[in-house]
Amino acid sequence: MTFPPYPTYKDSGIEWLGEVPEHWSLSALKRIACLRSGDTINSECIEDTGEYPVYGGNGLRGYTNTFTHDGLYPLIGRQGALCGNINYANGKFWASEHAVVVSPVQAVVQCWLGELLRAMNLNQHSVSAAQPGLSVEIISNLTIPIPPLPEQSAITAFLDRETTKIDALVTEQQRLIELLKEKRQAVISHAVTKGLNPAAPMKDSGIEWLGEVPEHWGVKRARFVVQMNPSKVEIVTLDRDADVSFLPMEAIGDNGKIELERTRSIKEVESGYTYFRNGDVTIAKITPCFENGKGAVMQGLIGGIGFGTTELIVVRPRPTQSISSYLFWLFTSVPFRKLGEASMYGAGGQKRVPDDFVKDFAIAFPPLPEQSAIASFLDNETAKIDTLIAEANHAIELLKERRSALISAAVTGKIDVRGMELGTTMATCFSSDEARAWRMRLAERNLGDTVEDVRQDRAR
Repeated sequence: MTFPPYPTYKDSGIEWLGEVPEHWSLSALKRIACLRSGDTINSECIEDTGEYPVYGGNGLRGYTNTFTHDGLYPLIGRQGALCGNINYANGKFWASEHAVVVSPVQAVVQCWLGELLRAMNLNQHSVSAAQPGLSVEIISNLTIPIPPLPEQSAITAFLDRETTKIDALVTEQQRLIELLKEKRQAVISHAVTKGLNPAAPMKDSGIEWLGEVPEHWGVKRARFVVQMNPSKVEIVTLDRDADVSFLPMEAIGDNGKIELERTRSIKEVESGYTYFRNGDVTIAKITPCFENGKGAVMQGLIGGIGFGTTELIVVRPRPTQSISSYLFWLFTSVPFRKLGEASMYGAGGQKRVPDDFVKDFAIAFPPLPEQSAIASFLDNETAKIDTLIAEANHAIELLKERRSALISAAVTGKIDVRGMELGTTMATCFSSDEARAWRMRLAERNLGDTVEDVRQDRAR
């Protein structure tokens, strides 16, 4: 739906602002509010608990036992990636040096002022240094539009109501993404531990966490179906100046995708890097890459050869025992990842899964034709779920864009929200036809019920 404009407008004389309602005034921000950086505080003074919160440019940082401000204030992020970010603080709090505190010197509605600042894209006024920093002087001299106080209150109430509804839709989409990801993992784990035939005769695997498996599957350790970390002696006869694919950790996704833009000569990488070839399966062994599922089937490598980070375990299928695509899904599954996580050694960000965990990982392996069928099934089913996740993420992006557009339109006078009825919402624009189409896509893919299955499983 569309919102009505004001009856009459005037030229503001400001390029980014354009026309404003005729009865609104214009003034430099410094005539309305004082902008001042917060006070320096040492990290040692910030605790997990305390009487007063400490706010920086990205919101709450912790607590302390003293405070610098008392009341409701907009805060502007002062440095780094969050330069120009808007937050609010209320009550007694400490504003750190990473926040710019906006203190009105005239009667204004604080939240109206904060939302106006949000719409002004303040990070464009950062100055170059070791990291971007907000120029308080530049911002203080910016001209802003000022509606009468009653309209400031009306705008604030309208935005509070409408952004709350949009935020609820965003939360709903985020929750759906979580459920779809859970379902994705459930589909993978069930396929590689129970197979695709629900009527298959079962037997006890002898492995406590695994339970029953199809009767015709062979229970064995991975070392008997794969070769671990193949030797570089395979390429000893190759030209040392020949280019091969090079994959640092960032070139390996947590969805099986790999980036093959990088190349290096063999002589540059044969020492100090991990070797693999087309058809090998890689598993990231360091935290948090292992827990996140980083790994892939190597394919499309230059000359069929590649090298990468030393934080990889390389697994090569034995032709009579396993296939790459099935191994990839097995090593992506929750049981493998959770058990691997429990076997990690080291401390903090340097914890790693030992190679012996993969060698000794025991599970039931289906015959090769069944491995191929399971891998194809998972390729198809996860692609459907991934499409829905992508659509939900796109919906979130649209909602956030509409949220920003709504705020900007209201605080710059492009729409007239005076007397706006409670039932008139921007959120309902998205939640009608577009939401109906979304539900239809779920139904078409027969995934609506699977999401409900996840909900019921979690409830049980």
